[in-house]
Amino acid sequence: MLRSTFSRIAVVGAAAATLFAVSSGPALADAQTSDKTITLPNGRGYMKFHDDGDVFEICDTKADGNGVTGTLKKQYVAGNIATMWTDGDGGDNGCDKHPYNVGNDGWYQMTLKWNGGGATVTSEWFNE
Repeated sequence: MLRSTFSRIAVVGAAAATLFAVSSGPALADAQTSDKTITLPNGRGYMKFHDDGDVFEICDTKADGNGVTGTLKKQYVAGNIATMWTDGDGGDNGCDKHPYNVGNDGWYQMTLKWNGGGATVTSEWFNE
């Protein structure tokens, strides 16, 4: 009797683990590939990661006297988080571009804020 109870628990545990692996696989794959874009509300700007070439684009899209500031953070495998760089755009034509080689030795996150105040927009964590 005791043996069959353990067998049932093992089967249920294996089924749950399989379900978790299947359901989380596509979400993790999406976080690891392609371009990423975050956008500020009210058309104030955006920050985009171009996977082909590893270039970040920071764009102030509203002529309101305030620019935007983008930041790239990295979470290392050990768990600590560091700011890799901060760059801004505003007051000139075109967007600012910041080349940075994103690897797969940790996870990266973009943040973007409007320099006139308000909340910061944050991307999901991603890598290549």
